[in-house]
Amino acid sequence: MAAIACDIRLNTRLTPEQRELFQNGTEIQRLIREARTIAIVGLSTEKTKASNMVGSYLQDEGYRVIPVNPRADEILGEKSYPDLKTIPSKIDVVIVFRAPSEIAGVLDQVLELGIPALWTQLRIIDLPSAHRGLEAGVTVVMDKCFKMEHGRYSGALHMAGMNTEVVTAQRRKFRAA
Repeated sequence: MAAIACDIRLNTRLTPEQRELFQNGTEIQRLIREARTIAIVGLSTEKTKASNMVGSYLQDEGYRVIPVNPRADEILGEKSYPDLKTIPSKIDVVIVFRAPSEIAGVLDQVLELGIPALWTQLRIIDLPSAHRGLEAGVTVVMDKCFKMEHGRYSGALHMAGMNTEVVTAQRRKFRAA
């Protein structure tokens, strides 16, 4: 059977076996449904950066977003922390917008603090750390966008990956100018 152009598997570099471990739809849906407080490591102060857009979207969807950025005092109206260890409240999920080489250090903090889930954004892959997290009992999602998965499972994802805030089953008809 030929691959379909819109096949969601085309958006990942993981093997089918790795996708089963680190992109499991049941686990993704559970995290989206149960999480309330999300720490975003690498949350940018720049509104045009993906991390800021994801954080803003998650706030709009009712999640508490805690920024982790040592170069900022506040992001999206929330106090920013230099690392996970300095956050005084319980964290349900850590989303990472940092280089793959930094995942091991973030995982060390996740394990030390007993945080139940680690999520790395698109193209952020560190298989040794992901396996180490799984072995320690952490739910690990890798190479996925929390915002896109939330939109996909909540029905808010538009064809272009953005929430248009228009609820309809009909495609818009565009007229040439």
